[in-house]
Amino acid sequence: MPQLLAITGSPSAHSRTAVVVEHALRRLSHAGFETGHLSVRELPAADLLAARRGEPEIRRALEAVAEADGIVIATPVYKASYTGLLKAFLDLLPQDGLTGKTVLPLATGGSLAHVLTIDYALRPVLAALGARHVTAGRFVLDSSVERGHGPDRLRPEAELDLFQAVDEFADALRADALRTADTVDTAALTTAP
Repeated sequence: MPQLLAITGSPSAHSRTAVVVEHALRRLSHAGFETGHLSVRELPAADLLAARRGEPEIRRALEAVAEADGIVIATPVYKASYTGLLKAFLDLLPQDGLTGKTVLPLATGGSLAHVLTIDYALRPVLAALGARHVTAGRFVLDSSVERGHGPDRLRPEAELDLFQAVDEFADALRADALRTADTVDTAALTTAP
């Protein structure tokens, strides 16, 4: 089964974006995927901003990206774009850092005016990093994340919409895994004596 990594770019310790990602990861985990979560805010800021790729925590984060088959990239929208924190991390990836990977972009924000952030700000960066397949992302309004009364949760309509995107992402991952297996099998057959 493909291995998945979620990367969240929120600087907030009480992030609505993290709530959305946790819902997505639970759904993917229940579907049998191995999942991990990298919160960029937990990386050493000095190493991140100075692009010290060789420092242990940064190196481990970059290795986790390299090992993953699928990536969930999630960010709150600040100033009509993804966060500078996420940008600092994406800048550490090699130019082909997402080559061969299926990616699900997610964004959260206070207004539907920011819904195009995924397509106009985030998707071009993911494509430039070589993502094989960037699935249809989702924008979740901050008001759809209910907090303060028990565990954080999403309003039902937001959760259904998110789960549709997650299920499409899972289907794309399975299809990519089958294509890769077929390519390996075909290569083995053509090189067999």
